[in-house]
Amino acid sequence: MEPLVRPNVVRAGHVALYVTDLARAREFYEGFLGLQPVHAAADAVYLRGYEEREWSLKLQLHPWPGLQHIAFKVWDEEDLDRAVALARELDLAWREEVDFDRPRMVRLQDPFGFPVAFYRRAGRHPSLLQQYHRYRGPGLQRLDHFNLFCPDVPRAMAYYTDRLGFRLTEYTVDRAGRVWAAWLQRKGNVHDVALTTGAGPRLHHFAYWVPDPLAVLRAADALGGAGQVEAIERGPGRHGISNAMFLYLRDPDGHRVELYTGDYLAVDPEFEPIRWSLDDPRRQTLWGHRAPESWFQEGSPVEGFDGKPVPPQPAA
Repeated sequence: MEPLVRPNVVRAGHVALYVTDLARAREFYEGFLGLQPVHAAADAVYLRGYEEREWSLKLQLHPWPGLQHIAFKVWDEEDLDRAVALARELDLAWREEVDFDRPRMVRLQDPFGFPVAFYRRAGRHPSLLQQYHRYRGPGLQRLDHFNLFCPDVPRAMAYYTDRLGFRLTEYTVDRAGRVWAAWLQRKGNVHDVALTTGAGPRLHHFAYWVPDPLAVLRAADALGGAGQVEAIERGPGRHGISNAMFLYLRDPDGHRVELYTGDYLAVDPEFEPIRWSLDDPRRQTLWGHRAPESWFQEGSPVEGFDGKPVPPQPAA
């Protein structure tokens, strides 16, 4: 039997968001969260964390707010050809694209309707990691992961593991034993992508790694001090799943971004995925605090190849 064609994914690479007010979005991500601009145009800005040498967040002015695409970095240029071969094999819509500092991307609409891009080459910029005098806000270091609302998590999990080479680290099962959510990784920590049961395709959230739990608290204090408590949706707290400290925020367009730190390594080839029951309150927050209903119901629409939002399908 011939081996499956699959690109060698390195890590979560970037997220491209549609926003309806670029100035307000910049004020939130650059002014408050402290992400650093790499490039700005009249209708877009490209931002990075202090550890990153390439941009990881694109804010694109658009008539409606949503997800343009998520992107994974791959190991070499041939992996982009493998992404094309995968799209052709599975009869997925695909095209090649370029963007600032991204001379070649292969973007496809995956089997579940998510816009996913793969890239290898990226413009490189000097590290800001030790330029502590430039740090602002909670000091976001790097993009860590995406979380996606998916109507059929077991099938999506099989696609990510079998066709993209992701490894399962943790998962939640319902009372019938069906997988309800899954955390999958390529870079060696808990996840680069998580799949959560819900009407989809929709983006649940994307997350940035912060240096320590105090950064999570500083962000909450700063929002409280500024009278912007409506931006805090959930937390601060500690997840049972992943063990990470977290704070969930909503940007001016309603996109959900997580500040995240303190998970663990999962690079050992003998690592055994951790199973959680959907009924265990500690999976959401180790201390037993429940997530708000909005956390389960609300997400960002995603763009189809026709330029329109993909209509979400109800969970199976």
